[in-house]
Amino acid sequence: MSSQEISEESLPQKQDNAHGAAVAESPFADPGLPPHKPRVQDIDERAAKRSERTVALLFTISMLATVGFIASFVAFPVDKIVYVWPLGHVSATNLSLGLTLGIALFCIGAGAVHWARTLMSDEEVADERHAIEATPELKAKVMADFAQGAAESGLGRRKLIRNTMFGALAMVPLSGVVLLRELGPLPEKKLFHTSWARGKRLINMNTFEPLRPEDVSVGSLTFAMPDGLSEEDHDFNNKIAKDALMIVRIQPADIKDKRELEWSHDGIVAFSKICTHVGCPVSLYEQQTHHVLCPCHQSTFDLSDGARVIFGPAGHALPQLRIGIDDEGFLEALGDFEEPVGPAFWERG
Repeated sequence: MSSQEISEESLPQKQDNAHGAAVAESPFADPGLPPHKPRVQDIDERAAKRSERTVALLFTISMLATVGFIASFVAFPVDKIVYVWPLGHVSATNLSLGLTLGIALFCIGAGAVHWARTLMSDEEVADERHAIEATPELKAKVMADFAQGAAESGLGRRKLIRNTMFGALAMVPLSGVVLLRELGPLPEKKLFHTSWARGKRLINMNTFEPLRPEDVSVGSLTFAMPDGLSEEDHDFNNKIAKDALMIVRIQPADIKDKRELEWSHDGIVAFSKICTHVGCPVSLYEQQTHHVLCPCHQSTFDLSDGARVIFGPAGHALPQLRIGIDDEGFLEALGDFEEPVGPAFWERG
């Protein structure tokens, strides 16, 4: 008999239990999977309840850890250092935030895995491969399989798991919401005010000495901060990010803006050092043109004309600080900036 003449009788046969008829054996009928062994949770409802309580406990721990994250963010100051063996001296804020958020996320994942391995169906089902394009019958089968999987998960029946899971998933995003606290103005309007106030002396940021008019020569660029601000302060970086001042001396005849001249002292003008584009420090000064350049995105400001923008993406001029001299001959501020420094969030709000 040739290879072309294989008879139907030569094919492997198996007995159809329903009809007793011999049919050709499909290669997908027995993929070689071991016999399914039921888990203890499948046959003992008490064991299933224990697994349910374990999953619920993990989700509850996740919720408590999220609460701990928020409490740590509020309770611990940025500069608080604690000793933790074997890590040594670490930031209490970083340690507590990382630990609580890690526990919150881990417990959600661990709870989902334990739920799937102990309570959801674990019986393996063999299926034939099919073409990429789904047929209507296949789509119907997928939806039926999804409905069956949803039913087998017990989500509707096991309310304890469902409720604690929803609670954990709902609370974890609060960790990110709390972090937004520092990104915008709060009721105390932190971003609208700086440390400058009437009577605050201008302190040279290099020498940490108060500035006199004779310390600022024509064509020079000096950076200053308000009197009373110290690098030892725990919130120094937050304050200097708003308080940093740029001082230049221009011949009064070269100042084009009338208000700028009135707010200066003998040609000494003081402007915010914080670029109004994205908050970079403006630091490059060209004395012949009186232009200052932000090195980040090349925004250019004309200090002889109210620090208006003449090039680049910055949205508005650098705020000017009104200055004068006190009874001892030192340069002092005559108030705070009249507009918020830095990027123009208030104009877009």
